[in-house]
Amino acid sequence: MSGRKRFFVGQLNYPKCTEAVLDGEEFIHAKTVQRVEEGTEIILLDGSGREYTAIVAKIEKRSLVAHITAAAEGDKEPQIEMYLLCGALKGDKTELVVQKATELGASKIGVFSSEYCSAFINENKLDRLNKVAREAAKQCMRSCAPKVVYFDNFTSALKSAEGFENKLFACEFAKSSDADIMNISGSTALVIGSEGGFSDSEFAFAKDSGFYGVTLGKRILRAETAAISLLSLVAFALGELK
Repeated sequence: MSGRKRFFVGQLNYPKCTEAVLDGEEFIHAKTVQRVEEGTEIILLDGSGREYTAIVAKIEKRSLVAHITAAAEGDKEPQIEMYLLCGALKGDKTELVVQKATELGASKIGVFSSEYCSAFINENKLDRLNKVAREAAKQCMRSCAPKVVYFDNFTSALKSAEGFENKLFACEFAKSSDADIMNISGSTALVIGSEGGFSDSEFAFAKDSGFYGVTLGKRILRAETAAISLLSLVAFALGELK
């Protein structure tokens, strides 16, 4: 990561308030990893899309105080909303998907359990996934980190995509694509399964819910590869990689 160090804070009220406090894990990262000192110029992010230039004024035992000097709208956020829904994956593969989805411009990430899913997500894992999203957002210079949410059932996951202009459902046994990914426009939700894939009934339910089945070629991809590949295709089609 180049340039000024970037850190997430709570919501800021600049210019009415010109002081910000950095604490918790972000403070520990700033002090022990980034070696921030008094007088260092940093960038603060509050999830609003704005970026705040600030000078570290005081470093205390568990927090630091920074004086905000300027604010500007970030220019790295996606212009079109992309929502990735991915089945929970084994080991740290879900973290990989969250990291790469953040870099590719996902606005929101949903992780779900389905019929053939053998991984599980608890509160600690969900907190970890959101931390991965924040770290990835800082690395790729985004102003916002996509929120990672968890659905303990397939139906709720699909319902969370209501209102999106395009709804794509990648399925390994789909014979052909019902939608031309390269010609889509507008907000897009895309669904990728876990290592076990989907059942026939889940595929049928997705199509009944307004999703278009899509294929990713003749080879069977690993779940994490499929998620990153499909999101990359969607991002390119929507102009986010141009």
